Order: sequence, then structure tokens, then C-alpha cells
Amino acid sequence: MNENNNFTTSKLINIYKALANFQQDCPVIHKGTNGHNYTYADLPQILDVINPLLRKHNLGFTQLLVEDGLKTILFHTESGESIESVATIPQVTLRGMNEYQSFGSAITYYRRYSLSAILGLVTDKDTDAAGEKETKLPAFVKKHKNATDLTLAIDSCETLAELSKLHTLNKDLINPGISALFTSKKNHL
Repeated sequence: MNENNNFTTSKLINIYKALANFQQDCPVIHKGTNGHNYTYADLPQILDVINPLLRKHNLGFTQLLVEDGLKTILFHTESGESIESVATIPQVTLRGMNEYQSFGSAITYYRRYSLSAILGLVTDKDTDAAGEKETKLPAFVKKHKNATDLTLAIDSCETLAELSKLHTLNKDLINPGISALFTSKKNHL
């Protein structure tokens, strides 16, 4: 997300004070919606919690689609002061969805995270450093039917990750000779 920093603190004292008070009142919002190996609060759950608190502290927000992204505007209803943040939404097609469904999913995702960021909300478990970068493995890194095919696959491995995954998938084919090939290739890599 690109934060719009075309403002000074002295000009936005009312909104910052209201935002700080909002943050003191706002609880952790974690309802346990399941994602890919994590849980989070979905957008309706977040809105249920924050809307009464926003009203209490004279805050409001709007989220607009702009060019290739989403602009989130937090505003103070009494002073008119506002803070803006723009996030670029990547154009990707998710498995099992057409491009319009994927874009709709991305909008919801970015609405949730942009709103959480601008308000300083905690809406999921902090697992930022827990995941590993997902890498696409070559076609030969798969479960093989015989030792000959596995031998060729071992020879084709270019990284330890490929070799490790190949080993895990083919434990039933490993004999002393195959084990020696894995060890030799591992030492070579």
C-alpha cells in the first residue's frame, strides 16, 4: 500500500485525536474465519465492531475503486479532516474463478486489509513471518511409478527444495541404491 503523506500533523490534529481514541476503544477483531493456513475476521465482522465506534468518535470512511486500485479515505465528521491510503489491486485469476470473480474477491480482500491498516485494527493472527514463499516445482517433482523414473528425476533436480520434495513423495521407492543417489545429489547441490 502506498500511504499518501501530503499532510502535516498540525493540520490534522482532530482526526488524529479521534483516531487515537477510536484505537483505544476498539478490541482485537478475530472471529476465526478460515483462510489458507490462517484465520481472520471477514469484512462484515469488522464492520459490525467498528461502525458504532467510528460514530462515537466522529469518524467515517469510504473506499473507492480508482484506476488499478482501492482508495480508502478516513474522515473526521466534525472538522472535515481526512487521511487517504491507496492500494494497488493486482490483476490475477484465482483457480476455480473467472476473472470477474477473482477481481471481486481481490476487492473484498483489499477493502478488509486497507481498512484495517488505516484504522490500526488487529483482525487476524500475526503470521507474517510464519509462511514460506510458495515456489512452483518442476513437473518431474512428483510421485513416480518406478525406480528408473525416480532416478531420472533425481538427476534433474536443480535445488535442494526440489530434491527434498521428490524424496518425500517417493519414500516407498527408496532402496539403498536410490538412497545413495539422493545423498550424492544432495552433496552436489
